[in-house]
Amino acid sequence: MDHEDVPSAPSTPATPGTPGAPLFGGFRGDHRGTNGRKSLLKSCKCFSVEEWAIEDGRLPSVSCSLPPPPVSLARKVGAEFVGTLILIFAGTATAIVNQKTQGSETLIGLAGSTGLAVMVVILSTGHISGAHLNPAVTIAFAALKHFPWKHVPVYIGAQIMASLCAAFALKGIFHPIMGGGVTVPSAGYGEAFALEFIISFNLMFVVTAVATDTRAVS
Repeated sequence: MDHEDVPSAPSTPATPGTPGAPLFGGFRGDHRGTNGRKSLLKSCKCFSVEEWAIEDGRLPSVSCSLPPPPVSLARKVGAEFVGTLILIFAGTATAIVNQKTQGSETLIGLAGSTGLAVMVVILSTGHISGAHLNPAVTIAFAALKHFPWKHVPVYIGAQIMASLCAAFALKGIFHPIMGGGVTVPSAGYGEAFALEFIISFNLMFVVTAVATDTRAVS
């Protein structure tokens, strides 16, 4: 019984989800079936073609991914600005309200408010700008070659401007009660610096591990 080239289902690309990767390759004329006809599917990078027996009659499931659409730098910077503005405003406003109401928010409420703000910002702007929200995160991504260095100054500028806008907005709303949003070390400067360094290191370690390792994300 003669065998003909029967197309199998598309297989997952070697690097699924890679931005800019072509979905289909160009057609090449050097692949021919047993009957002398050109096999177009063999030249497609998205497909893996094998010779199936006629009595086997079953094909595997189809799996093929499309590259994400490109996002302009202006949209990325705008999303980063809005995300940082929301985070700084929400986190600091909770601390000010807690001081104004004599501790009614409690420490759990302060942590929960900031955590929810981070979650909302990541879910709403993470697919656009990456939701760095912190110059340390931007620099860490760039150092690990997951973010272009030429965009670092623009991102940091957007984060600083958003922080200033949030601070002035809070001052206009809650003036003169502003002490709740200010971080004042209760110990020496050396101890405060060491503690801040350790906490920031742990934060950068977790963020970069989760955001850059596809196994962690899945």
